Amino acid sequence: MHIVVCIKQVPDSAQIRVHPVYNTIMRQGVPTIINPYDLFALEEALRLRDRLGGEVTVLTMGPPTAAESLRKTLTFGADRAVLLTDRYFAGSDTLATSFALASALGKIAADFGKPDIIFTGKQTIDGDTAQVGPGIAKRLAYNQLTYVSRIVETDLDAGEIIVERRAEGGIQLLKTKFPVLITMLEATNEMRRGSIENALLAARAEVVTWNATDIGIEDLTKCGLRGSPTIVKKVFAPTARSEKAQIIQAEGGPTGLAEALICEIFQRAPGVESDLYEFAASN
Repeated sequence: MHIVVCIKQVPDSAQIRVHPVYNTIMRQGVPTIINPYDLFALEEALRLRDRLGGEVTVLTMGPPTAAESLRKTLTFGADRAVLLTDRYFAGSDTLATSFALASALGKIAADFGKPDIIFTGKQTIDGDTAQVGPGIAKRLAYNQLTYVSRIVETDLDAGEIIVERRAEGGIQLLKTKFPVLITMLEATNEMRRGSIENALLAARAEVVTWNATDIGIEDLTKCGLRGSPTIVKKVFAPTARSEKAQIIQAEGGPTGLAEALICEIFQRAPGVESDLYEFAASN
C-alpha cells in the first residue's frame, strides 16, 4: 500500500498580527509550524502503514524552508518527503494549489507507485477553505471522503475502505473503493512522538525537491498568481467588543441559575419567549 499525506507549512496563527495602518498580515518574525489538522492525517496514515504495510510519502508545496516541516514528518516515521517549490507557485490560491499538487502526485505515482490513499487535514489554519483536498480528488478522479472521524476497516484484497464521517445530522458510515482521498477531522487521534532513531535518519535523509518543470507543468499560467482567480480585497482584525461580560448570580443552585439566565434572555430578546410558546402550542 502506498499512502501520500499532503501537508502545509503555515504561520503560527497564535502569533500572527495585523498591521494597524495597512491591514495586512505581518509575517515577519512569526514562526512556522505544520498545519495542525495535517498532523491528524499523518498519524492516521502512519497507523495504516504500521498495520497493513507499505510506504508513507509526505508532500508539501512551499518555499525551500518548508523542507524543515518535511523533515519533522520523517522524525515521526514517514518513509519519504517531497517538496514542491518554485517561484511560479508563489501566491497560489486553492485552485492553483490543487493543480500543482495534483501534478506532483502524478509524478509520485510514476516514480514511487500510484497512491492508494491520499490523506489531507480537513483544512488549513491560514486559509480555512477546506478546498484543496477535494480539488486534488477532482483533478485525479479519486473517490473522496471528507470530514472523516474514524477509519473503521481497510480491506486490501477487495480494495475497499470503510470510514465514519461526521455530518450535521450525526455520523455517516461510508464505504468506497481505492484510490481515495480522505480529509481527516481534528481530535481523531494523537500524534506519536518521534523516535531518536527516526530523528537521526531524518537529519541525514534527502528531501526530494521538484519544481514546475520536474512535475511536467507546461502551462505556467495555471500556477501561482496567474492561475489564481481568488482576490483578497481586505484583511482586518475584528473590532474589539466594548460590551463587557455580565455576571448573573442567583440562589437555588443550578436550577435557580438556569431560571435567572432564561429570564435574562427573554428580557434581551422578547421575541424568543413568544416564539417558544407558539412552538410548544403547535406541538
